[in-house]
Amino acid sequence: MSLPPATNLIAKLCAGFPETLAEMISLPLRKALLPCVAISAFCGACYGFSVGIWRAPTQGFYVAIKIPVLIILTGIGNAMINGMLAQVFGSKMSLKESFSAVMMSFTVASIILASISPLVLFAVLNCPSVSSAGESLSHNALIVLNVMAIAFAGTVSNLHLYRLVLHLTKSCRQSRQIIFSWLAVNLLLGSQLSWIMRPFIGAPTGEVEFMRENAMSGSFFEAVFHSMKSLF
Repeated sequence: MSLPPATNLIAKLCAGFPETLAEMISLPLRKALLPCVAISAFCGACYGFSVGIWRAPTQGFYVAIKIPVLIILTGIGNAMINGMLAQVFGSKMSLKESFSAVMMSFTVASIILASISPLVLFAVLNCPSVSSAGESLSHNALIVLNVMAIAFAGTVSNLHLYRLVLHLTKSCRQSRQIIFSWLAVNLLLGSQLSWIMRPFIGAPTGEVEFMRENAMSGSFFEAVFHSMKSLF
């Protein structure tokens, strides 16, 4: 029995065979990219709702919207830069192929996060609520759980991406250069976009809001610097 197109695509992406992924990125954007965007949006919404619902159901719906937007904006923002970086390091990957490869990686991460969302939702429903005495501990625990989930999904998806780039370049050194440069761009852009689109989990004492009034002020790295400064 043949699988539905979406299920078949998810199976191919999760299997991560570089030969299959190389064939997929060579397809027209309509056949390769648009289904990945749709899957990323749906899976990101599932995970976002399970994370944001702890603060309030409304916050859950807000985060279900913001996570897919964050994934798509980060992928689009990375596309042009990553395509140029691949050319700098001697790869023959076109801009379309680089874009498709990155979006496939984001799709794999989104699928993994969606598969983890029932576990996250279970933890949220069993954590002390916002109005209880253990709200601070719950907030910190959910942050750690969220970081661990994203780190795991990112690690697996980037391993798939590395095997794909290695298959296309046939050079370990060139593949590492391309992947590390892509990861650096992804970190810089993704971190700042996440900062602008905060809150996600939502602070126990903060208001339920889609975005903060001072969303464009400061930066993720500035916040990290001040946190480390106050810590030491």
